[in-house]
Amino acid sequence: MPSLDILRAGPRTTVQDRGRPGHAALGVGVSGAADVAAHDGANRLVGNDPAAATLEVTLGGFRARANGPVTIAVTGAAVPLTVDGRPRPLYSTLHLRSGAEVQIGIATAALRTYLAVRGGVDVPAVLGSRSTDTLSGIGPAPIRDGARIAIGDLHGELPAEDLIPPPAAPTDPAELRLRMGPRDDWFTPASRAALVRQTWTVTTDTDRVGARLIGAGPLHRARRGELPSEGMTVGALQVPPSGMPVLFLADHPVTGGYPVIAVVVKDDLPAAAQLRPGDRIRFRRIP
Repeated sequence: MPSLDILRAGPRTTVQDRGRPGHAALGVGVSGAADVAAHDGANRLVGNDPAAATLEVTLGGFRARANGPVTIAVTGAAVPLTVDGRPRPLYSTLHLRSGAEVQIGIATAALRTYLAVRGGVDVPAVLGSRSTDTLSGIGPAPIRDGARIAIGDLHGELPAEDLIPPPAAPTDPAELRLRMGPRDDWFTPASRAALVRQTWTVTTDTDRVGARLIGAGPLHRARRGELPSEGMTVGALQVPPSGMPVLFLADHPVTGGYPVIAVVVKDDLPAAAQLRPGDRIRFRRIP
């Protein structure tokens, strides 16, 4: 069977699919691709079943060799992409001969790139998913140099199109829509207004669990005391005692004890997952 030999894995490459919902009672989060839109687009270009797993490459610096003829697609962050040293387009179907080398360079914009191979990345499923949950440690280990990636058979016919349009380039600052609550009443009216009035910056403290933000001033509580632990969701803006919010991403904890002032809407989560340290954000409140 064809496979991919990993010559250079890059700093943070993991296997991801659409996650493992339904296990929060066991303390296990959904996890899955941080930018599910890019993940789904890559799978669509190679004719994969939506359940197929891809490689999520953070920042780039990835190189692999086809062991047998394979079909791939690369989506997500803006990266230089080459096959045997020749530039190739992102968001396109690419047919590789046996021995061909694909290289994903360092991202020039955004953060996460998705490499889909026709048939899907074939690793053992844990609780119904092949995703690596970096917080709990559930799922396959992060990809290392020298690994051989088996390819599965989760595919159908190739699509009629072999090229799809990439998403619009991100704005500066990025705009993320949110809905206030469920604990916005724990904050002063001035802080609720400041959340959407001021510009926030992503700090270096960011990973698949979440992105810590910094702004012109902290968000102040209107209430004292401790909040009992309650369920968390992807996109939640949790505010620790520092007053600087944390935006939870794919591998967020299933519970938390700090109040959540607002939640980013589902359609904007792919953009949130592509934010890198130094990127700026403005939040827009919607009903």
